[in-house]
Amino acid sequence: MSVFMDLNVNYTADKSRLQSLIETAAHLGFSTVAINYVFEPTAKKKQEIPSPTPISELMDSLPVVQGRSRPIRVLNRLTIVMSDASHFRPTAVEYRRYDLLAVQPTTEKLFHAACMIYDVDIICISVTEKLPFFFKRAPVNGAIERGLVFEVSYSAAIRDSTMRRYTIANAVCLMETCKGKSVILSSAAEKPLELRGPYDITNLGLLFGLSEGEAKEAVSSTCRSVVLHAETRKTASGIVHTVKSCSQSAPADCEAPPAKRARSQLTE
Repeated sequence: MSVFMDLNVNYTADKSRLQSLIETAAHLGFSTVAINYVFEPTAKKKQEIPSPTPISELMDSLPVVQGRSRPIRVLNRLTIVMSDASHFRPTAVEYRRYDLLAVQPTTEKLFHAACMIYDVDIICISVTEKLPFFFKRAPVNGAIERGLVFEVSYSAAIRDSTMRRYTIANAVCLMETCKGKSVILSSAAEKPLELRGPYDITNLGLLFGLSEGEAKEAVSSTCRSVVLHAETRKTASGIVHTVKSCSQSAPADCEAPPAKRARSQLTE
């Protein structure tokens, strides 16, 4: 049985609405959701990155996933809308407060940098306007090789007919370049009525140019790989290798190979 995930549920200061979003996602069968905090710097000067609200403060108890006996898993995600290279700060400590890190580049140069350089998990594709650039295969393939994924959200297509055209056009353009690989479909929902079930999203993926198998992976196994990539990204820099060495005052047989030491112990 597939484990479905929606890695983009928009954060709102309205606590009851956010609770309702999480409860609806659990009822629809999503095992994991990510609360998305959007950070859009407006100038080149340094701005404060928002801190995520602890899940324990949002809900006293998490709802149980429909068809499963376990509660839904809730992650925190930061999405940086980039219009300048200075908006992404690789060494920012604030990034480590989030489980997932995403960027939404607005120019071709920034998109190339996000694919090839930036240490993130998700690259968001704009669905509210026509893209000002075309996708090129080299950076897209580079991002796939690095374990990054591209995200297409669908809630904007529900709200407005013009955005629906942009969503379909931008998604189809992406699928033609990446061949349906490393793509996730998420809601970016702001209210419960904008959420759709996993199989409805799979049908939507067919409209975007994905095959049936690719569309199902876009809400299940590919999402799981994003979560694993994020865990690896956060812990890889913290790995410490220790090597046990023998001191000068140690017995002489300490320097002998393990097999030789074991043989000498047996003869004794």
